[in-house]
Amino acid sequence: MEIDPFIFRLSIFILSIFVGYYVVWSVTPSLHTPLMSVTNAISSVIIVGAIIAALATTAEEGLSSSSIFGYLAIILAAVNIFGGFLVTQRMLQMYKKKKDKKK
Repeated sequence: MEIDPFIFRLSIFILSIFVGYYVVWSVTPSLHTPLMSVTNAISSVIIVGAIIAALATTAEEGLSSSSIFGYLAIILAAVNIFGGFLVTQRMLQMYKKKKDKKK
């Protein structure tokens, strides 16, 4: 009996969702800021590759699938970088001392 390749890949995808969820939520707050910095660096490399993929076609060819996926990757990686900076800023604000308002 042979397993369908789609079912095999779907099961790996679902398992990776669970593993990723537990890995991310088990990170301590002190390690979260360096982890976000590394994630932002990886996303910036993805944007460089996505720009190359988006501009790979000539004007005569029009839009190809690689350029469409390149533009989509640029948008998603930019959202990831922007969100990472917001989360990092919020985490750093948690460590600042709050001023006493009762004085």
